[in-house]
Amino acid sequence: MGFDRRLRAVLGGVLALGASVATAAPAQAPVLKVLSQIEPGRWQLREVDSKTERTVCISDPRILIQLHHGSAQCSRFVIDNQADAGTVHYTCSGAGHGRTTLSVETPRLLQIETQGLANGLPFESKIEARRLGGC
Repeated sequence: MGFDRRLRAVLGGVLALGASVATAAPAQAPVLKVLSQIEPGRWQLREVDSKTERTVCISDPRILIQLHHGSAQCSRFVIDNQADAGTVHYTCSGAGHGRTTLSVETPRLLQIETQGLANGLPFESKIEARRLGGC
């Protein structure tokens, strides 16, 4: 009889612990330090190999991490996290994956190297990003 009561007490404790773990907030991914060095605004993105360029308004520098996957919901894993350079691997369910390295020369000039798979096709880009001004 005493054993049954102790077993119920232990099981009750385990269930209570499980419930508290299940309701805890999910862990946040580490913040990429290099992003704090990048000024929001209008940026010119120029592919080094093809000389193709485009101008974009960047309010959130995190979009530079997954240029080939746009606004797709992707999970990210920080590989390297320095103040002036960082590397992230990301996976976008059903849309592919990528690995991007951002290197800041100044808050208005950075180098982006990205490669991966987008919609079944491989990509590899080296991009020089230069801030032109406000949006």
